[in-house]
Amino acid sequence: MKKASFFAIAAIAAIALTGCTDSEAPEGDASGEASAPADLTPITVGVIPIADTAALYLGDSLGYFEEAGLDLTIETAESGAAIAPAVVSGDYQFGFSNNLSLLTANEKGLGLQSVSAAVATTGDTSADMGGIIVKGDSDISSVADLAGKTVSSNAVGNINQVVTRAAIDAAGGDSSTTEFVEVAFPDAIAAVENDQIDAAFVVEPFVTAAIEAGDKVISYAYAEFDPKLDIASYFTSNAYADANPEIVEAFQSAMQKSLEAAQSDSDAVREIIGTYTKNDAETLAKIVLPTYPTEINRDALQKLGDAAVEYGILTAAPDLDALLK
Repeated sequence: MKKASFFAIAAIAAIALTGCTDSEAPEGDASGEASAPADLTPITVGVIPIADTAALYLGDSLGYFEEAGLDLTIETAESGAAIAPAVVSGDYQFGFSNNLSLLTANEKGLGLQSVSAAVATTGDTSADMGGIIVKGDSDISSVADLAGKTVSSNAVGNINQVVTRAAIDAAGGDSSTTEFVEVAFPDAIAAVENDQIDAAFVVEPFVTAAIEAGDKVISYAYAEFDPKLDIASYFTSNAYADANPEIVEAFQSAMQKSLEAAQSDSDAVREIIGTYTKNDAETLAKIVLPTYPTEINRDALQKLGDAAVEYGILTAAPDLDALLK
């Protein structure tokens, strides 16, 4: 990898997880604390600042949340596993997480429910929004070669680990010998380049950044697992949903409009991603955008849950009804 490319990737990684909030932050009162307009209900949503969450930012910019009576603040984190505790504690009213992490949380008794679809694979096994990358000169040429190797994800035990193991096994490798470690998406490319890990599961805009830097994708594992796979959803706690059904309904209404807008206007999505990741226009023009569905595909989620049981992430078949209320 050329030194110039390495520093370009490092710059992208350094800024991609910069904390973001609503572009029009509410003015503070005399005590310095932010306050929402009297006719709006304040909510905070925890997300990962990646292409997957573009619909939320887009809907905010289009005024859909204000139209629904909500004053939206967006906070960022590295993974859904970090967001879930903040939702349970009430620091956030809603959060974004991969669906397997939500199923795992419910198995542990956290009591979470999906309230909106968020993002799904494109189903294209030749160019998807998430994939497994290795160095361009790596002797790893197939996902089967990851047997006995070290692979990173933004969290251990999440959807990325399961679909990676499924891809390895489907290709004839033995995924039980693969070691999975946690590396945040913005740090994963450098970790691969520095030989700290053999491969990394990354999502856009980091897939394109890796390819531009000379790395290679050996598997688009989401699409290979199931062409209708929902990667993540927006969720809240059962306790919050029971106590605030009107707010949940308002959030769902705003999210449906936001997802429809994102799915229908790729140019707007690319532009909004640039406001919270600071990637350059050239990179944004090349990234593979995900699908922004308005409904979760239950069959694909069931398949994911079954695989999670097979690979020991879940101890028993998940209760999809509890998550998809």
